Formats: sequence, structure tokens, C-alpha cells
Amino acid sequence: MIVNAQKYYCYILSNKNRTVIYIGYTDNLKKRNAQPKKRVGALFTKRYNIHDLIYFEEFDNKKVAKARERQLKNWHKEWKWNLIKSVNPKLETLNIN
Repeated sequence: MIVNAQKYYCYILSNKNRTVIYIGYTDNLKKRNAQPKKRVGALFTKRYNIHDLIYFEEFDNKKVAKARERQLKNWHKEWKWNLIKSVNPKLETLNIN
């Protein structure tokens, strides 16, 4: 039996002042988290200086992670902030190693 150990992530990044958020999904959260700091990646993250990881969810299936990303992008702004604050009440930058 072959077991797929690949993990996928739906994540939320924010700027320093926590006024703008970016939602995405990836199969490499460490690499994706480092991209905005290197000014690489989505134009939106570059334009608004979005580089702090403040929320993420882990999935075993790419389609589920992508569906969750789409779901969150369609949420009202207040719902998104409430979700983030439910696990990260101080809106601190998460450190992943």
C-alpha cells in the first residue's frame, strides 16, 4: 500500500499593520511563507507588503485545500478576521520551522 504523505495548506498572510490579508493554498508552506519576504510571489503581496503568516490549515488533499481557499475568499471580511482570531487572538506572526 502506498501512502501519500504530501500535505497541503490553506493560509492567510497579512501586512505589518494587519489591515490587508491574502488567502492562498500551497503544498510547501515554508517556501510560500518565505516568498513575500524575498519580494517573490503574487503581485498583490508585493503591492501591499503582505508577508506575515497569521493563519493556516493543513489538509491531506489538494482539492480540499483549494476548495477551502475559495470558500475563505468568499467570506465577509469580519468572518475572516474572526476565524484568524479564534486561533491567533493577538494576530501574531506565526513561525513555522
